[in-house]
Amino acid sequence: MQQGTQQSPSQEPVSHTPSGPPVEEGEVRDVTIETVGDQGDGIAKVERGYVVIVSGAQPGDEPTIEIEQVQENVAFASIVDSDPRAL
Repeated sequence: MQQGTQQSPSQEPVSHTPSGPPVEEGEVRDVTIETVGDQGDGIAKVERGYVVIVSGAQPGDEPTIEIEQVQENVAFASIVDSDPRAL
């Protein structure tokens, strides 16, 4: 009979600490392009400020994208469905 073996989570700053990128290769999601990078590609930010670079996108676009490559600090994606407002 063990008593007093409870561990108090109050000492932990966050019980679920996110680790790694918040996106996965093959993931499809909607984003908003905030700016354009040095190479002319659109840049969107998702959870925790993680950067997603979207080829061919412009600021203000809201495309549906597919994540193609994921790195520790940035992901690269392509547009699978353009913003219907961008004609």
